[in-house]
Amino acid sequence: MILNPRLLGEGFCYLCFMQTVLITGGTGMVGQALTNTLIEKGYEVIVLTRSPKRSSRLHLSYATWDIHNQSIDKVALAKANIIVHLAGESVATKRWTAKRKQEIIDSRVQSGQLLVKALKENKHEVHTFISASAIGWYGPDSEKNVDHGFVETDPMDNSYLGTTCGLWEASTEPIKTIGIRHIVLRIGIVLNKRGGALAEFVKPARFGMAAILGDGTQMVSWIHQADLCNLLVFAIENKQMEGVFNAVSPNPVTNKELTIIVAERYFKHHLCINVPVFVLKIMLGEMSIEVLKSAKVSSKKLLSSGFSFKYAQIEDAISSLLP
Repeated sequence: MILNPRLLGEGFCYLCFMQTVLITGGTGMVGQALTNTLIEKGYEVIVLTRSPKRSSRLHLSYATWDIHNQSIDKVALAKANIIVHLAGESVATKRWTAKRKQEIIDSRVQSGQLLVKALKENKHEVHTFISASAIGWYGPDSEKNVDHGFVETDPMDNSYLGTTCGLWEASTEPIKTIGIRHIVLRIGIVLNKRGGALAEFVKPARFGMAAILGDGTQMVSWIHQADLCNLLVFAIENKQMEGVFNAVSPNPVTNKELTIIVAERYFKHHLCINVPVFVLKIMLGEMSIEVLKSAKVSSKKLLSSGFSFKYAQIEDAISSLLP
């Protein structure tokens, strides 16, 4: 059968025809957006979930996995050519109790270990494995990185999130030993329409307030969700890409700048308030350390790989996401 390019559309990827992507964390915000992007580009997508359902969409199906019991659908694994591993309990939705902190670590480490074990013990055709990590790997800004930002070779921070990211990345490190191309993306603050970090900036903005956290000078390294999805596809298709990359916009901003830009989308004249550090500590507990941390992260390596951002400037990103 001869395929007509006009019928397939401009976004169809001929090189990816019949390629199947197995996604963990596919029911989350980024996972759902990535699924849509991949299907538009001609990929088959299988989403691993604890509660699979019948899909009504063409080129999308669901399969079962259970990280606690270390089980996975072997039929789905056998169909996969690419794995995109996004799974992990949310860091920001609940207070960091000792139990919650362990859940966050276990969800990342045990899921990574399950995938590695499954790939080692079963026949498969997986050639590319992309794993999410986070810029929590890095510590607070210092004089050493203030000009150029943190780079991928900088050491892991000795903090809860730094340690979590270290364990997270280590859980999938053995992938490299079994002949599979392995990419780790240290993802910054993801901006999207449906929730996440941006929603917290929007809440006070709707009432005419720009709620600046602390003194607002802390650097925020961010990425638009559309750019993140495009980056994941780019990583799949760019066979030369391997190793660790910072998934952040080339233009980080301060918390104050981001807060005011969001507020201006709703009210030209708004009230700027600084939320005191002690209030944030009471409200957020240990998580306040990360909210107040300044982390300027470099995307130089990613740009050198040939990736191009659609939303490199925060003004353009916010304009595309808010009314």
